[in-house]
Amino acid sequence: MTSSLVPRDLKVTWQSAVSDYLDLTKPRITLMVLVTTALGFLTAGGEAGLTTLAFVLGGVGFLSSGASALNHVWERETDALMKRTADRPLPAGRLESMNALVFGVALSLAGLGLLVVGANLLTTLLGALALATYVFVYTPLKKITSLATLVGAIPGALPPVMGWTAAEGSLGMGAWVLFGILFLWQLPHTLAIAWLYREDYARAGFPMLPVIDPDGRSTARQAVLYGTALVPVSLLPTLAGLSGAPYLVGALALSMAFLGSCISFSMSASNRTARRLLVVSLLYLPAILATMVLDRLV
Repeated sequence: MTSSLVPRDLKVTWQSAVSDYLDLTKPRITLMVLVTTALGFLTAGGEAGLTTLAFVLGGVGFLSSGASALNHVWERETDALMKRTADRPLPAGRLESMNALVFGVALSLAGLGLLVVGANLLTTLLGALALATYVFVYTPLKKITSLATLVGAIPGALPPVMGWTAAEGSLGMGAWVLFGILFLWQLPHTLAIAWLYREDYARAGFPMLPVIDPDGRSTARQAVLYGTALVPVSLLPTLAGLSGAPYLVGALALSMAFLGSCISFSMSASNRTARRLLVVSLLYLPAILATMVLDRLV
């Protein structure tokens, strides 16, 4: 009964605003960031408890959301030129860029604050590095060079390292192994997306590799290169003593399947093979992370 006292258009406005601000945080990316952070924490072990885990997940979640919001602000003009991003809150005019900027800065500062209070200085510094690299290096580089993809993979691979350092208080072999898996996985994944949306990227002036490589040969070669490198790196958790034989078998099977999709794309660079590579990449990461967690539980 009380809801009838609120004008319908006002309720719609508030609901739309909440939805738009949520959209700025890129929820699906933030969720994956939180999952990989938790994996790093749980894999490291250490003496840190659930309270520390809660703080590091909150801090990393806010940082990821803030970085995404700042990315929206930075790319609002180019987003307006691409079909897949033209309806985002800023290019569509549903939110003011200054409001989004304040929102992104506030989330980022809140994230760093939670890491300082509930984790440790090293984890906070890694969070600041991830934020700065993503917003101030990767984002502007996208307009300059296709090598921006390599730079962007660095902040994307830091969350499990932050989970590790929150638990252990220091870097270790396991942290670098997790970084390597996340870093290499992102590259074929990103290349598949760039191929599927190469016309959009070209329209916006982003020199992504598929834009400057119209026949797809270089794009496909790099996908195979990174997919090949991922196979031995994905096996390192067992060699580093972080997991056992079940993970080794599962990781080998998953990584070979991922590499097979990269090879299929290289044999015939098309939207069909790129979409298949994208789907396999989206299945690969949660599958290998789940395999690692289950291996440690049994």
